[in-house]
Amino acid sequence: MIKWLLLFAGAAFFYLWLKGKKRVKLDAERAPKEKQTQILEPEVMVQCQHCSVHLPQSEAIAKENRFYCSEQHLQTLDPNGWLGSAVWRISPNQDSRAEGQMPDLLVIHHISLPPGDFVNRHCTQYIVDFFQNKLDPSSHPYFEEIADQKVSSHFLISRNGDVYQFVSTQNKAWHAGLSTFQGREKCNDFSIGIELEGDSEHPFEEIQYQVLAKLSTQLQAVYSDLHFAGHSDIAPGRKTDPGIQFDWQKLQSKSNIPAEKFPFGLHSR
Repeated sequence: MIKWLLLFAGAAFFYLWLKGKKRVKLDAERAPKEKQTQILEPEVMVQCQHCSVHLPQSEAIAKENRFYCSEQHLQTLDPNGWLGSAVWRISPNQDSRAEGQMPDLLVIHHISLPPGDFVNRHCTQYIVDFFQNKLDPSSHPYFEEIADQKVSSHFLISRNGDVYQFVSTQNKAWHAGLSTFQGREKCNDFSIGIELEGDSEHPFEEIQYQVLAKLSTQLQAVYSDLHFAGHSDIAPGRKTDPGIQFDWQKLQSKSNIPAEKFPFGLHSR
């Protein structure tokens, strides 16, 4: 009896072993076929903001919600007058330039909101809000004084070197006001305005000079006739920025812009 039980158990074990082996072989043969029939998810395609070429998102350079096909396109003005590497915060305070008008003047300003507070805390967002007409007058007494002003610049360089763009270089930003350059009035019509976060009491940061020099070179690549001036140069007696703290020689040496492009000289003023 025991002999028959052992024989039956052995036969059952052999049957299960053989069945398991066949299942392993069948699974191995089936796996490649299943992989072949799997539907692959298509890769997301994006468009270069500069040249409109389509490319996989994994190969693109992302900046905010924009994409670029190359570092070169990220670091240059696109056909619409926007700098890829800048933070874009569009201002409503702008106008169209006259047809065919190309900017040939770059005006440097300084701005601090609230005045001088950048020394102790990060205040750049107040400037961004101001240029977008979003500044809350109740958040600081000084803001009540400027609540009705509608101004903008093309670019802002913060104390830590961040670059913001508010207006396309193809349009007029409201930065110069009543002004004259070499006998021509209304400098907004033919100029690009760059604001540096700072004031006349404190030196500008080294990173601001580096970024300003780079930005000046980027702009000159498109607008080769640019001349450089301060707000005080085109509105003397009314404006004092960028002020005595601004080092014109440092800007000229870092950017390699010819000295003759600085019609008011390279001395601090």
